[in-house]
Amino acid sequence: MDVLAIAPLANLTDWVRGRGLAVVLIVIGSVLLARLVTWVGGKVTARIDASAGGGDALVRSEAAKHRHSLTQVLQWVAVVVIYTVATVTVLSTLGLPVTSLVAPATVLGVGLGFGAQRVVQDVLAGFFLITERQYGFGDVVSIAVVGGGDPAEGTVEDVTLRITRMRSVNGEVVIIPNGQIVKVVNLSRDWARAVIDVPVPASTDVTHVQDVLREVGEQAFADEQLAKLLLDTPSVMGVTSLGLDEVNVRIVARTLPGKQFDVGRDLRSRIALAFRREGIVVQPQSPEEPVTGHDPREVPS
Repeated sequence: MDVLAIAPLANLTDWVRGRGLAVVLIVIGSVLLARLVTWVGGKVTARIDASAGGGDALVRSEAAKHRHSLTQVLQWVAVVVIYTVATVTVLSTLGLPVTSLVAPATVLGVGLGFGAQRVVQDVLAGFFLITERQYGFGDVVSIAVVGGGDPAEGTVEDVTLRITRMRSVNGEVVIIPNGQIVKVVNLSRDWARAVIDVPVPASTDVTHVQDVLREVGEQAFADEQLAKLLLDTPSVMGVTSLGLDEVNVRIVARTLPGKQFDVGRDLRSRIALAFRREGIVVQPQSPEEPVTGHDPREVPS
């Protein structure tokens, strides 16, 4: 009886020392390797942000945005590959015939394929989204999804093959599956434009208004702080619309990406002061008139 009792214990001890130990080492090694990949990916993205951001996450080169997103995707793919290889290795170590599982896995894969079509769609859409550089980390975007409704606006915080995570104007985190995106408006790509329509009464001397706006643009470009955000001197486009009671005169400024809203607010303040100094009255807008130039980063009042 003692021999029968000791034999199973000896077999269990041999299994633990052999295959059991190998399985434990494989699992621990895969976890450590995945954490190493995550740590390296975090260091690389932090270095990219530090070298390209310069203290402002919105003003960064397009190449830096793409490298940040690409690094995150490669990190995610590497972790998936590590755990997949570890799973197959553990099954082989336990003595399970992996090759004999090919046929059941194929059937299971087909069944999962029909149920995971949306996941595959998200991954493919994310692949083209990143390779085509539609947007990247730090971009201010407006994304319309399938089904219509109001588009999601905010700053992109993370882009993977499956989802896009962005921060809304109210500080909420919005997660959008890449396969559901039908339209993207990138508000911080390469350069931006601040467009300001100044409504004045129809009886106002339009030539004088344009001269004042042109002077405001030159003074703004001469300002050391504002000149850092402008690419050239703001230009007066002239009259854009005529009405029975008012005339809209437009001034346009090319800015750094994502800085059109800051420049627009500053120019409006300068225009208001200049008009008050020159005695020019600004025509009040009707309540029904839609407000343009909304800053997706600004919390509405």
